[in-house]
Amino acid sequence: MKYLSTETLTIAAIFLGITAGVWLPDTMLSFKWMGDLFLMLLKMLIVPLVFASVFVAIVSLGSGEALKNLGLKALGYYLLTTALAVTTGLVVVGIVEPGAAHQMAASAAVTAPPEQSFSTLLLSFVPANIFQSLSEGKIVQVLVFVLFFAVAALQLESARRETLQEFFESVNDAMGKIAEWIIKLTPLGVFSLIGYVIAKEGLSTLWELKSYVLAVLLGLFVHALIVLPVVARILGRFNPLDYFKKVREAVLVAFSTASSAATLPVSIETAYERGGVKKESAGFILPLGATVNMDGTALYEAVAVMFIANSYGMELGFSQQIVIFLTATFASIGAAGIPGAGLVMMTMILSAVGLPLEAIGLIAAVDRVLDMFRTAINVWGDLLAARVLNRFV
Repeated sequence: MKYLSTETLTIAAIFLGITAGVWLPDTMLSFKWMGDLFLMLLKMLIVPLVFASVFVAIVSLGSGEALKNLGLKALGYYLLTTALAVTTGLVVVGIVEPGAAHQMAASAAVTAPPEQSFSTLLLSFVPANIFQSLSEGKIVQVLVFVLFFAVAALQLESARRETLQEFFESVNDAMGKIAEWIIKLTPLGVFSLIGYVIAKEGLSTLWELKSYVLAVLLGLFVHALIVLPVVARILGRFNPLDYFKKVREAVLVAFSTASSAATLPVSIETAYERGGVKKESAGFILPLGATVNMDGTALYEAVAVMFIANSYGMELGFSQQIVIFLTATFASIGAAGIPGAGLVMMTMILSAVGLPLEAIGLIAAVDRVLDMFRTAINVWGDLLAARVLNRFV
């Protein structure tokens, strides 16, 4: 029945989870294992799915020239939308001015991450032991290895290349079948995860930081409902609303899990099966996007840093806002697709503009709730990118 589809049940699960989290907090805290199981099943698929789908996608392109063409377009598109997200965040902050009405004191200390030079960052992308990278789920290192592996396969004689391609296509199809099974559990997983967050954090924390929450949500919704659809309409020449109706399940899973990496199997499945995205597009662009395309995270970091500055009564000039713009854009590219990664990356931006790192304690209380929204925007941006760049495959 249409009314008992996974998507409908997932939407119902969100509202039931919120209600249960408010009225039955102890029960929802005890049900956390259901959400953890759902996340573990999704994460179980990430590495084999990324490995197989990216390999098949690159080899299916047929040549290194086609790969270079699509890869450059993808990175250019990601930089454009991320820069627009940060700009949207800074404009919204200028209008709403969160934190300006009252001064606050930091409530928690955060340890600064170790300094990373460019060379150290570059070396961290290359796997010294691919099997260790696979076992630890280091997606960037896996992507680098698969890129070399697939490009090397393109240089092989056709019979050997086709043997490799057929093997990984079979692996990819098998992973897709497992993803279908796990997706059917989405309503239960969403119910547990949402209920746990509400039971643990409560709704009152949102009210205490209402101006900050309003600024973040306003910025995210403007970017998701206006900026991204306009870019998609111009560059992709399709109707974003119709497309959203087809792939909304992935956005709902992203909202409930707060993890773009965990949502990746669902994103690939829905984009290919329902969204009209070619298999090679979905297999190459979505894993790449889950790693480097973090529109929601970039916007949130820009708003959060400006909120902290306002709360401390510090006036950030135009040049410092440019620093925030550049740092947030590139920091979001390095943000891992896991819950809470945005807080870690924010320390880099705070350091860049001279704000105290312990100020993160101001926003930590509502970070998990806002993480759900910004991750949904991250995944929505990835899905739109797949459809836009689908034109060029």
